[in-house]
Formats: sequence, C-alpha cells, structure tokens
Amino acid sequence: MSAAKTLFEKIWQRHIVAEHETSVLLYIDKHLVNEVTSPQAFDGLRAAGRKPWRSQSVLATADHNIPTFNRQAGMHNATAQAQLNALEHNCDEFDLHYYALNDVRQGILHVVAPELGETLPGITIACGDSHTTTHGAFAALAFGIGTSDVEQVLATQSLTIPKLNTMQVQLTGRIPDGIYAKDIALAFLREFGTDCATGHALEFSGEVVSKLSMEGRMTLCNMATEAGARVGIIAVDDVTINYLKGRPSCPQGHDWDSAVAYWSTLHSDEHAIFDRHVEFDVSHLSPQVTWGTTPSMTIGLDECVPDPQTAKDPDAAIRALNYMGLTAGTAMRDIVLDKIFIGSCTNSRIEDLRVVAQVVKNRKVAANIRQALIVPGSGSVKKQAEEEGLQDIFLAAGFQWRDAGCSMCLGMNNDSLSEGERCASTSNRNFEGRQGRGGRSHLVSPAIAAATAIAGHFAAPGEL
Repeated sequence: MSAAKTLFEKIWQRHIVAEHETSVLLYIDKHLVNEVTSPQAFDGLRAAGRKPWRSQSVLATADHNIPTFNRQAGMHNATAQAQLNALEHNCDEFDLHYYALNDVRQGILHVVAPELGETLPGITIACGDSHTTTHGAFAALAFGIGTSDVEQVLATQSLTIPKLNTMQVQLTGRIPDGIYAKDIALAFLREFGTDCATGHALEFSGEVVSKLSMEGRMTLCNMATEAGARVGIIAVDDVTINYLKGRPSCPQGHDWDSAVAYWSTLHSDEHAIFDRHVEFDVSHLSPQVTWGTTPSMTIGLDECVPDPQTAKDPDAAIRALNYMGLTAGTAMRDIVLDKIFIGSCTNSRIEDLRVVAQVVKNRKVAANIRQALIVPGSGSVKKQAEEEGLQDIFLAAGFQWRDAGCSMCLGMNNDSLSEGERCASTSNRNFEGRQGRGGRSHLVSPAIAAATAIAGHFAAPGEL
C-alpha cells in the first residue's frame, strides 16, 4: 500500500521533470502572461533564437498598467502604451492566445482564467505576478514568478522550483454573520504573521473552508502569498466541480466525466503528514481592518489602534503608525477616509460586487469621500453586474464604475492615492506607497469598504 500523500505532493510529483538536491524542474501546464512582467522575457527568447515551447498553453491579457476609464482616448502614458504594444506584438508574433482591451474576456488574469475554466484542478500554473496563488483554490499548484522565470517557462515549459515544505491550516468553528473570507485571511495573518508559511505550500482545510464559495476560496489562496507561502491550495469538492461545470474551456462530455473522476482524488489522504500544522478558530471573528503597513497589522473594527510597545516588533509598529498618521488608542471607527477602492484580484468578482450592492442600495457616498471606485475583475464580471442592475445601484450611490483591471491595487495607472490620502481598499497589500506615493491603505472586505464609503469613516453594514 502506498504511503499517504498530501494534496500538494500528489500534484507536485506528477509534474517533476528532473529532481536535484534542493530543487526540482517542474512541468508547467498553463502560463498566464501580462504586459508588465513579460516584455523582457520575449526579448530574451528572440536573443536566444527560441520560440515558446507550447504556445497553446499561454493565455495573455493586459491588466496591471491599463486605464480603467475612457479607453478610447488611449493609454495614460508612454510606458503603458509601450507595454501594451509589446504584449500585442509578442502574442501576434508567437501566435499566443490574447484578449485585447476591447474583448469582454479581458481583465485581471487571476479572475479571467478561473471564470473561463482555464484554471483546472491538478494542473500547474505560472504567472509573472505574486498573487498567482489565487488559482490554488481549484487544487492547482500556482506559482508567482519573476521575469527571468517567465522566459524559462516560455522557452522550456518548465520551471525550477526550490523544494517546498508543506503546511496545513485547519480553519475551525462557525463563520459569524457578516464575516467574509477576507476577514479570515487578515485575522490569520494577524495571528501567525506574514512569514509563517515562508518556504511552504500552504493547504487550507476544515469545515470552514468547505462552506466557502469558490470566490471566497480564491480570496483565501490569494492572501496565502501574504503569509510567505509559495503556494496556497484547497482540495476539490462538489463546490469546485459545480463551479467549473459548463465553463468555456472545461472538458465536455466523456472528457468531463473522466476529469471529474480524477479531480475527486485531489485531496490530502487521511494520514498524510505535513511539515507544519496549525489550527485557527474563526468563531469569534469580527470584521477586520489593517492599521499599519503589512497585512498582519490588523485589528477588529471594534478595536483601537494598538500601542506599538505591545507589538512583536515595536520599532516597526512605530514606523507604521508614523507613516499611517495614526495615534495609538484611536478607535478604528473614528478614522475618516478620503477614498474607497473596491476591486483587485482579491475581491473583484461578481459575488463581491453583489455584497457591495446590498450595502449601498438607496444610500449615498459620504461627502468627505473624494473618490469611490468599483473596478470589476474582468469584462465578463462587468457585463454580468450590469445585466443584474448592479451598475445602476453603484452609480446612484455615487460610485465610479470602471472597466476591468488591477487599478488602484498597485497604483500603476491613473487610479492612485496622493500624498497623505487615506483609503479603504479590498486589495491585498498595504505597504508604504503601494497605492500611490505617501498613500495610506487600510485593507478590508467588500462589505466594510461599502459601508465605510457610505459612513465616511470605518463602519459595518449593520450600523448604516
């Protein structure tokens, strides 16, 4: 009888091309390509006289540095235009699958690939973006890679990966009303830190995970990289299979039946051994808000900005408070916001937008909010939201409704914070300058972002 295996080991071992003392050469099934991290990789291919090893494995679209409004006027600066031109030229030259800006399927790659059925259980995925871990929600091994790695995958259909340890995070308890996957992720980071999973493949498991939608699971895996994990992953169950059924790129007919039979084996065996195991009870969670400059600098909405001397790293906490312009002891609910950003590969799917619409319907954005953005994760999400009437709700409330893209998540286009501006954001990183030089970012769930937009200060939907 073969030894029990973790979910990670089952997929990892099937994809090993060559094994070395500290690393493996891993076969990559799907390669997602964007406009920012790929131009130099394609230049490297040309310089070496190579072509992509398996062009049909590549899915490309622009998402990072593109305008989310008035696209007919062109790109917002010369750099963005050059990046878009390069992606279009490279995809044309090498016959790669590319979704142009005017294609309804364009959007953030980590939203586009799952909704089209390009992300499938048991496959390996690589993308020049650190939040590629998102796809692990489908029991895929998904790696964020650098530009030199992008070139390697294009040229060889394989990737050199250090050997990883395994970590199981068992989420226990009952999810309280008004608590979302984003709250769970932020609370987990608060408890265990942003380096707790460094060098690990992190598997989320437990009854809590089984009750989450695929959108919620994608949010969890998206934030796994904020814990230092190289991979975030969740086992296949009926929720996974039901989400995938009928997606455009999924198997059909007999192939679907065969695929489901294989996918049903993609879970950790009962007696599988992990290198590390932790449990996290979500039963008493309140809505979470970050106060500092890492996702682990998180507290509950009902709490006050902490005394830096009580932090694990007081010096880092003092620096964070200085940057954020906050004083210890300030109630989080008393903090007034300037901008609201609802979007990013963490929280820009149709489920997220429905939550926002429920909160803001028949209400108005507070007068002190200078800008409230809602940026759907893909053209398909935007189309569906408009068909459901969500756009009308957002516009009536005073939100700006944009085209798909990464937008203010990383402030690469014109959607950014100015010096000192404070933003409630549904994105994944609150580092210094992440959303604009001198900008102050607070990470929250879509529900809290929506309620905060209406109240003008941090608030929960039930208080409006």
